[in-house]
Amino acid sequence: MPEVLRIEMVSTNPRSLDQVSRMFKDMAEKMGVRVKGPIPLPTKRLRVTSLRNPSGEGTNRYDKYELRIHKRIIDIPNPDERYIRSIMGVTVPEDVKISIVMLTT
Repeated sequence: MPEVLRIEMVSTNPRSLDQVSRMFKDMAEKMGVRVKGPIPLPTKRLRVTSLRNPSGEGTNRYDKYELRIHKRIIDIPNPDERYIRSIMGVTVPEDVKISIVMLTT
Protein backbone atom coordinates (compact mmCIF):
# COMPACT_ATOMS: atom_id res chain seq x y z
CA MET A 1 0.00 0.00 0.00
CA PRO A 2 1.60 3.31 -1.01
CA GLU A 3 1.95 5.92 1.70
CA VAL A 4 2.03 9.69 1.42
CA LEU A 5 3.47 12.06 4.02
CA ARG A 6 1.42 15.28 4.04
CA ILE A 7 2.82 18.41 5.66
CA GLU A 8 0.18 21.10 6.22
CA MET A 9 1.37 24.59 7.13
CA VAL A 10 -0.85 27.46 8.32
CA SER A 11 0.20 31.04 9.07
CA THR A 12 -0.91 34.65 8.99
CA ASN A 13 2.51 35.67 7.63
CA PRO A 14 3.01 34.49 4.02
CA ARG A 15 6.76 35.24 4.00
CA SER A 16 7.58 32.95 6.90
CA LEU A 17 5.23 30.32 5.46
CA ASP A 18 7.06 30.36 2.13
CA GLN A 19 10.41 30.23 3.92
CA VAL A 20 9.43 27.10 5.89
CA SER A 21 7.93 25.38 2.84
CA ARG A 22 11.09 26.14 0.83
CA MET A 23 13.16 24.67 3.67
CA PHE A 24 11.16 21.41 3.63
CA LYS A 25 11.37 21.18 -0.16
CA ASP A 26 15.13 21.84 -0.28
CA MET A 27 15.72 19.24 2.43
CA ALA A 28 13.77 16.65 0.45
CA GLU A 29 15.63 17.42 -2.77
CA LYS A 30 19.02 17.06 -1.02
CA MET A 31 18.01 13.60 0.24
CA GLY A 32 16.67 12.55 -3.16
CA VAL A 33 13.04 12.28 -2.04
CA ARG A 34 10.27 13.13 -4.52
CA VAL A 35 8.14 16.15 -3.55
CA LYS A 36 4.76 17.48 -4.69
CA GLY A 37 4.26 21.06 -3.69
CA PRO A 38 4.17 23.41 -1.93
CA ILE A 39 0.55 23.72 -3.02
CA PRO A 40 -1.05 27.03 -1.96
CA LEU A 41 -4.63 26.70 -0.73
CA PRO A 42 -7.13 29.59 -0.92
CA THR A 43 -6.55 32.34 1.63
CA LYS A 44 -9.19 32.49 4.34
CA ARG A 45 -10.23 36.04 5.25
CA LEU A 46 -11.77 36.67 8.64
CA ARG A 47 -13.50 40.06 8.65
CA VAL A 48 -14.78 42.01 11.65
CA THR A 49 -16.69 45.29 11.39
CA SER A 50 -17.27 47.33 14.53
CA LEU A 51 -18.94 50.65 15.24
CA ARG A 52 -16.36 53.32 16.13
CA ASN A 53 -18.53 55.24 18.57
CA PRO A 54 -20.00 52.81 21.15
CA SER A 55 -22.73 55.25 22.23
CA GLY A 56 -24.25 55.22 18.76
CA GLU A 57 -24.41 59.02 18.52
CA GLY A 58 -23.17 60.89 15.48
CA THR A 59 -22.61 59.52 12.02
CA ASN A 60 -22.24 55.82 11.57
CA ARG A 61 -18.53 55.25 11.25
CA TYR A 62 -17.20 51.74 11.21
CA ASP A 63 -13.77 50.22 11.70
CA LYS A 64 -13.06 47.23 9.50
CA TYR A 65 -10.47 44.63 10.43
CA GLU A 66 -9.29 41.64 8.42
CA LEU A 67 -7.13 38.65 9.33
CA ARG A 68 -5.78 36.60 6.43
CA ILE A 69 -4.88 32.95 6.99
CA HIS A 70 -2.56 31.37 4.41
CA LYS A 71 -2.12 27.60 3.92
CA ARG A 72 0.37 25.41 2.07
CA ILE A 73 0.50 21.64 1.55
CA ILE A 74 3.51 19.51 0.68
CA ASP A 75 2.96 15.86 -0.31
CA ILE A 76 5.83 13.37 -0.23
CA PRO A 77 4.97 9.98 -1.77
CA ASN A 78 6.80 7.00 -0.21
CA PRO A 79 8.84 9.06 2.28
CA ASP A 80 12.26 7.99 3.47
CA GLU A 81 12.73 7.40 7.22
CA ARG A 82 15.80 9.68 7.21
CA TYR A 83 13.66 12.52 5.83
CA ILE A 84 10.96 12.03 8.46
CA ARG A 85 13.54 12.18 11.26
CA SER A 86 15.21 15.25 9.77
CA ILE A 87 11.98 17.29 9.47
CA MET A 88 11.25 16.67 13.16
CA GLY A 89 14.39 18.63 14.07
CA VAL A 90 13.63 21.74 11.99
CA THR A 91 13.13 24.97 13.93
CA VAL A 92 9.98 26.74 12.78
CA PRO A 93 8.92 30.37 13.43
CA GLU A 94 6.24 30.86 16.09
CA ASP A 95 3.65 32.17 13.62
CA VAL A 96 3.70 28.99 11.48
CA LYS A 97 1.63 25.99 12.62
CA ILE A 98 2.55 22.62 11.12
CA SER A 99 0.72 19.30 11.09
CA ILE A 100 2.30 16.15 9.66
CA VAL A 101 -0.01 13.31 8.64
CA MET A 102 0.75 9.92 7.07
CA LEU A 103 -1.92 9.02 4.49
CA THR A 104 -2.45 5.61 2.93
CA THR A 105 -4.00 5.49 -0.52
